[in-house]
Amino acid sequence: MTKTFKLRFNRKQLCIPYAAFLILFVICPLLVIVYYAFTNRTGQFTFDNLVLFFTNGNTLGTLLYSLAIAAATTAVCLVIAYPVAYILSRSKFRKKYVLLMLFVLPMWINFTLRITALKEILTAIEANISAYPFLNTVIGMSYDFLPFMILPLYTSLSKLDNSLTEAAADLGANNFTVFMRVILPLSVPGIISGVTMVLLPSMTNYVVLDMLYNSTYIMGSLIGSYFSHFDWNNGSMISLILLIIIFVITLATNRFSDNNETAGRNIL
Repeated sequence: MTKTFKLRFNRKQLCIPYAAFLILFVICPLLVIVYYAFTNRTGQFTFDNLVLFFTNGNTLGTLLYSLAIAAATTAVCLVIAYPVAYILSRSKFRKKYVLLMLFVLPMWINFTLRITALKEILTAIEANISAYPFLNTVIGMSYDFLPFMILPLYTSLSKLDNSLTEAAADLGANNFTVFMRVILPLSVPGIISGVTMVLLPSMTNYVVLDMLYNSTYIMGSLIGSYFSHFDWNNGSMISLILLIIIFVITLATNRFSDNNETAGRNIL
């Protein structure tokens, strides 16, 4: 008689590949960064890298400039994306998914080609692209990250319960009041999600700057310059501090989103 064996997996066993991936490609590299951040070139434990970060004017200036670039980029993307997402979510077009795809379509094109084309356009308009580094950087970042703002806003707005807006209108609210008191508060989770997806990457996306100006203004390019000169210790410390900043921002935005989502349920 031949025996047949049946393989049975429970949920815990199905998590093994994901856990192995996290250990190998997230936790282990993070431990390596922590090790180099708190050691010197000879491998001795030290806080000199941490002290140097807060005493080096160039590093702090780059951090502030990165935050300014990220904040401006996020604001521009939000101002452009919210009306687009609102119109698409409220429109009665049968082919509105095609319109949404047109805004997402640039993501399918090679990043180098898109930035090169944008550089040529800016050069033709301004004649000297290096004359407006901050403005052109914000334009390049906004062009790159705009779809990441539109998608979560569209998802959040398309899920709104129309009965809430109808109830507000029945209670005498005009269109502006309905938007400010009902639609905008309920769309805060989508706003927070879009802001997180744009603000954090734009702080470190140095490719736009390198392709436009070949400069080292933001944190991503500064970290890359340290590693390219084999200064893994200071580069790791900057990476670790930037990771902590990103974690704090993400934690704060998630709590803000949860609080607003809870409050939005009690609007009417």
